[in-house]
Amino acid sequence: VQLQASGGGLVQAGGSLRLSCAASGRTFGSAAMGWFRQAPGKEREFVAAIRWSVGSTYYADSVKGRFTISRDNAKNTMYLQMNSLKPEDTAVYYCAAKGSPLGSDYDHYEYGYWGQGTLVTVSS
Repeated sequence: VQLQASGGGLVQAGGSLRLSCAASGRTFGSAAMGWFRQAPGKEREFVAAIRWSVGSTYYADSVKGRFTISRDNAKNTMYLQMNSLKPEDTAVYYCAAKGSPLGSDYDHYEYGYWGQGTLVTVSS
């Protein structure tokens, strides 16, 4: 499975961006996909996840109400709509996929497939 993230960029505080993550390769049967982010000098942190088949969604408290995760099963693509962006949202955003329904969707070490990351910079 290959994951290709895109959509990052520079935006002013209060603005919006939409990230995309396209999956390709072997028959795609991941149980869940997620977005994680890593700011300079900080550890990678969970942002949001979605269960691929049923569409259940999960969010970090820091983005709840501002970010929306979604997926298009036909296109094997996941999205992250980010609104009301804040400078503290600045980070490299990674998309990831996990093949097993077991384990926590919040933990990055449960995910076996990762995209290359896309940089989001929010200016104040």
